[in-house]
Amino acid sequence: MRIHYLQHVPFENPGRILEWADKNNCTVTATHLYKNETLPDVSDFDWLVVMGGPMNIYEDQKYPWLIGEKQLIKDAIEQGKIVIGICLGSQLIADVIGGKVVRNNHREIGWFPITLSEKARLSPAFSFFPERPVVFHWHGDVVADLPAAAVVIAESEACHNQGFVYQERVFGLQFHLENTRPIIEALIENCGDELTAGDYIQQPEVIRSQNASMLQDNQLMDQFLDQVKRMDQEGSI
Repeated sequence: MRIHYLQHVPFENPGRILEWADKNNCTVTATHLYKNETLPDVSDFDWLVVMGGPMNIYEDQKYPWLIGEKQLIKDAIEQGKIVIGICLGSQLIADVIGGKVVRNNHREIGWFPITLSEKARLSPAFSFFPERPVVFHWHGDVVADLPAAAVVIAESEACHNQGFVYQERVFGLQFHLENTRPIIEALIENCGDELTAGDYIQQPEVIRSQNASMLQDNQLMDQFLDQVKRMDQEGSI
């Protein structure tokens, strides 16, 4: 299985996803967009993973590579690839499929619970999740609208759309399950100016203290990827 990932900044890599890919003998390639690397052809991969980043999906003039990235995501979806977007990645997918991304009422940074929808809990890809898992967040925008073919899978107190599934093979996760301690430390170092006072913003000492939640989330990421791989191989998605 060939996985290609799109990385927007040096400090947000796929983390646990890379560990899972190694254990599952996947071939992994990457485009580091902040280096203006060339995007692959859709035929070069089976799965496309789109990572997070501090930029916004509508900042095409500041980050012109967003234009080509969106086209690659669109092509991958149209050609039936598995596409997984995390945080900014989920917002890029939403934009490509005709959704709307706007500034959320609250910036959400830290460890907060999400509530899975009933449809999510009936799906093999999410049925093993706790009803209200504590997951990691670092975002200010939100997916406000989605096409009818997309199904919202979770919400949080601060954000009504924490993830969606589109055409059964496309997964947008606003939250993070892939983050490892080095990634979290790098986020604090590079984006710490966003840790202002707010109802849904935790401070570094709180963020660093949630080892149990990070371990649980990494396990959930493994299980999610296991299920998506199984369903893909069985042809059930």
